[in-house]
Amino acid sequence: MLLGLSKIIDCPGGVVPFETTLDLSQMDFGGCCPLHEPVHAKGSVRNTAGVLILTAEIDAVLDGVCDRCCKPFHRPFTLPLEAVLVTKLESDQLDSPWVFELVGDDADLDDIFTTAVVLNMDSKLLCKPDCKGLCPRCGKDLNEGSCDCKPERDPRLQVLEKLLNK
Repeated sequence: MLLGLSKIIDCPGGVVPFETTLDLSQMDFGGCCPLHEPVHAKGSVRNTAGVLILTAEIDAVLDGVCDRCCKPFHRPFTLPLEAVLVTKLESDQLDSPWVFELVGDDADLDDIFTTAVVLNMDSKLLCKPDCKGLCPRCGKDLNEGSCDCKPERDPRLQVLEKLLNK
């Protein structure tokens, strides 16, 4: 979606509100597409002393399989966003992921929100931040309690174990 900003580009204090949805269901992340439902964004672009500042809140739902415990999960999340919109990118702004170039007098909201979601996605999809995962020996879900596996002994110390058995 392109958001027209021509009426506030030369008008300090001007505001353009927006509300949009974005379909990211085909976005591949680590071999899966975790955003089945449309991403919803609401915010505004404000001309502050000649600088266009986009502020928004992005609401989405992650649907995936936990990378630690292998259980499916459905977890909503909210992402606050603040970005600077410029008519032309300068060389010192190329390194900042939160500076976006206008397309004519329009802001490409699809590009901005897709970038924000991708950059804020965790490297692992987890059902909850403190997921304990599975026992590497028996496969028990450690979120449901500890397993009965005994800790593996260091093979370098097996010679000393023979001394304890005598």
